[in-house]
Amino acid sequence: MEQNAELADFLRTSRARLSPAEAGLHPGIGARRVPGLRREEVAQLAGVSTDYYTRLEQGRHPNVSEAVLEAVARALRLDDDERGHLFDLARPRSTGPRRRGPDRVQRVRPEVHQMLDIFNSVSPAFVANHRGEVLAANQLARALITDWDARPYRERSFARYVLLDPAARELYRNWDEVAEITVANLRLEAGRHPDDALLNELIGEAVVKVPEFSAWWDSHRVAQCAHGVQHFHHPVVGELTLNHETLSLPADPDQTVCVYTAEPGSPSAQALALLASWSAPDATRGDGAAHAARPGTVTRPQ
Repeated sequence: MEQNAELADFLRTSRARLSPAEAGLHPGIGARRVPGLRREEVAQLAGVSTDYYTRLEQGRHPNVSEAVLEAVARALRLDDDERGHLFDLARPRSTGPRRRGPDRVQRVRPEVHQMLDIFNSVSPAFVANHRGEVLAANQLARALITDWDARPYRERSFARYVLLDPAARELYRNWDEVAEITVANLRLEAGRHPDDALLNELIGEAVVKVPEFSAWWDSHRVAQCAHGVQHFHHPVVGELTLNHETLSLPADPDQTVCVYTAEPGSPSAQALALLASWSAPDATRGDGAAHAARPGTVTRPQ
């Protein structure tokens, strides 16, 4: 997909979402032919000419300055994720072709594995890269969501699981919300990594197989899966409401840790403790019904 076309679409959808009142402008008299702001209003707010902004929105201004992009981001009331996405689209990181091995494997440091093990008794946690590929997960995360290690290599992806695995629609009570923020994160990462073949392959597959995907993608919403609340209906322990936080690893820029926690003393905390006990590697294996519900999720070593 051409980079300038992406920039044009992003600016148009951002402009359409912002009303004159939200931008601090008088709405004027009479019906407006377009939703949101007009191009001339964005240009006025950004302090540039209408012709300049029009060319920018049409993707016909290859050398836009950082100052202008900052002004446009302020005019459109973009948040930090949207501002970064605007810069990624308008000023892509082009350093020429880069040579890299066809199967470069990302490694999770032993210290990070140790952190996941420490979390294991109370919090599901996993490490993922920018494509949502799960690079490591503790036993409790595998018991809560899915056994990443048991899945085919190309399917060890949180984004792929949420969007393409029917089990995710059963597991997440708020699947629409989880899936939509996952798409917004993919849109953000596609702007940062426009030439990532595996990322583009995942997006193309979701376009074909997920009925809701195209509408979410075309909205040009961008966001990080930074934090939020997720509601689970787990086949073994029932209902859980968990908070999730995404933690960055400064030493590993393409890796983040997603951690789930329950409100102390809540029914969800009790259910999570039960799941931790049930999924412990040395747990009694006599409960055939429970293991039949999620085969393979708790029998593989860390």
